Amino acid sequence: MSTQRRSYQAGHKPKCLVIVDDTAEWDRAVYYASRWAIRAGGGVVMLRIIETEDQNQQWLGVAEVMRAEAHDEANAALDRAAGRANGIAAITPERVIREGDAIEQMLDVIDKDADIAKLVLAANPGPEGPGPLITIMANTVGSFPIPVTIVPGDLSDADIDALS
Repeated sequence: MSTQRRSYQAGHKPKCLVIVDDTAEWDRAVYYASRWAIRAGGGVVMLRIIETEDQNQQWLGVAEVMRAEAHDEANAALDRAAGRANGIAAITPERVIREGDAIEQMLDVIDKDADIAKLVLAANPGPEGPGPLITIMANTVGSFPIPVTIVPGDLSDADIDALS
């Protein structure tokens, strides 16, 4: 990571990166990030990561159909999340779809956008644990290039309003 953050320099504005996935708590991260954007005068970048698996050459046609379906699903998820952000903060978030390893893709998006000032994730409050992404992040957060905010998944809108 060699990109210097420029979030608060002239001509730039701070942005937070939010991962839009299939967990139930993604909405809490979007809500928090949208509220933060209002307060900070910043923006939101929404990232949907499509995890790819090795494709057998024999099944390339099927793999391409599955990839197209995954992109359609990613766009639908980002449509829902962008609509939510717009309803909360009257903002139009940037949308990014990436394929591959979640941590690698997050780091690459952060590296390519020097205005991203923080990553916002939401944790599952249930007994099954905080969620797959936060579990993976636990091993890398100490060397992450930007601050990471983890929003408890059981906070209400009013709770998040009070915090953001």
